[in-house]
Amino acid sequence: MSVIAEPHSAEAGQLHRTIDWRGAFWVASGVPALVLFSIGGISGTVGIPAYTIWIVSVCFGLIQACTYAEIAGLFPSKSGGASVYGATAWLRYSKFIAPLSVWCNWLAWTPVLSLGCSIAAAYILNALAPIPAFTDASPEVVAWLADPANAGKAAADAIAALTAAGTPAIREWTLYSGSLGPVSFSFNSVFVIGAVLMLITFAIQHRGILGTANVQKYIGLAVIIPMLIVGIVPIVTGQINWDNYSPFVPLAEAYVPASGEWNISGWTLVFGGLFIAAWSAYAFETSICFTSEFKNPGRDTVRAILYSGLLCLLLYTLVPFTFQGVLGLEGMLAADIVDGSGVGHAMAQMVGGSGFVTSIMIMLMILALMLAINTAMAGSSRTLYQGSVDGWLPRYLSHVNHHGAPTRAMWTDLIFNLGLLAIACADAASFFFILAVSNCGYIIFNFLNLNSGWIHRIDNGHIHRPWRAPTFLIAIGGMLSFVNAMFMGAGAKVWNPWALWAGFIAAALIIPVFCFRHYIQDGGRFPTHMLDDLGITQEDLKNRKAGMLPYLTLAAGLCVVLLANWIFVI
Repeated sequence: MSVIAEPHSAEAGQLHRTIDWRGAFWVASGVPALVLFSIGGISGTVGIPAYTIWIVSVCFGLIQACTYAEIAGLFPSKSGGASVYGATAWLRYSKFIAPLSVWCNWLAWTPVLSLGCSIAAAYILNALAPIPAFTDASPEVVAWLADPANAGKAAADAIAALTAAGTPAIREWTLYSGSLGPVSFSFNSVFVIGAVLMLITFAIQHRGILGTANVQKYIGLAVIIPMLIVGIVPIVTGQINWDNYSPFVPLAEAYVPASGEWNISGWTLVFGGLFIAAWSAYAFETSICFTSEFKNPGRDTVRAILYSGLLCLLLYTLVPFTFQGVLGLEGMLAADIVDGSGVGHAMAQMVGGSGFVTSIMIMLMILALMLAINTAMAGSSRTLYQGSVDGWLPRYLSHVNHHGAPTRAMWTDLIFNLGLLAIACADAASFFFILAVSNCGYIIFNFLNLNSGWIHRIDNGHIHRPWRAPTFLIAIGGMLSFVNAMFMGAGAKVWNPWALWAGFIAAALIIPVFCFRHYIQDGGRFPTHMLDDLGITQEDLKNRKAGMLPYLTLAAGLCVVLLANWIFVI
């Protein structure tokens, strides 16, 4: 393997060291808001045990974070997150596995932009152009039934007719729509509003990581505090109905409020919940995406991921527990909770509010989504940037502006997500298809990175680590990589029968991308600076101390996915 000397970044310099762990904490403070993306969807597939899915998932995330915190300390000059740090461990064993880690991490994180914008746009549309609500006793319904032209009609007919007539035209407007394989797409009013929100996010990110962290701090406080209130107040005020936590069995069928059993079908639904929950509950690892922007990487890295993880543990435990206790199974299966559009209203009811309080909660929901979107663009764009700097992704992505923001990577995120936004705005099935495919990438990234911990220990054990995780936690992390693989194999089909295979196809797209960069742009040579943090040379890469273990691990992981997919059926 040969190398080529080139600068760390093109044209506009490098990322700026301007934040400490607190800045990274606030940038990552959008992660707790991800619980609102799928809290209804997981309840709809799992049922009453759904709240424990979140607790188990975030505990797994904390254990895994120990591996990520250790390997991040090996690379004080790299940005882009755990995937970049773990990819270097696999480089000795395959040119193609290393970029797969970076690519899958980006595939997992970048759809937060489109999915978050679609939900936020729906909230804005509901506020500006609400659908009128009528009941049997509404004066309009009574008058409609009294009209001789409607003789013999029922109240349901009146409600349907009045709702259709009173629905604002903007809610029905669509420039163009269609289908694309297993999903639909629509350029409708939600798409237009969502696109505007993406541009606002881009403008915030354009100012660099320090400006982004400052904005995130205030939005974060405005979101985290109300989420804590919603998680605590119903418990204190006695709104929790403890009967809503039993019987502790999964659903017999997704989205149908009937208790099932702990059989193959039930476990499949549970694994489907654990599969999707991982996308949110593990995501605080994004707090170490900014290592090369930390003033003191050795100190700040472990603190950033630790405190971000503890915040997620608190909120991912409280919020789902309270929702389940107050709303119950049927309430959690309501259509507006499943698709996310009614979560703000439900939060207002939990704190005893209505009218103005509901409006405030909906506004906070929009802010929460914007917080998550900001977090996603900050992390995913730096993954693209570092992947380019290290020679895995096209060169144009390594550009940064005078604020130290990776603008070309941000534009790539933006354009890619405009396409995903059109799909997410079409219907709930398309929304969850994107989420499931995205999470397949996330599980692949986690599998590779959790095993990179012990590979780094074997191949680079002599290198100083600012923080060294207990060995048993590295081992548990390695075991959890196979548990996650089982979740993917068993659970992806719960969300869409094609999700797993589409996820594999999406992951495989890195092969032509990497070949273009490595063999066409770089002539088959890696940048020399890629290995600077490890203090090794190209010759050292030929020394594979782990032998066949990494290859056997990959084979075993693939077997777990395929066996789980075969065994667990609905």
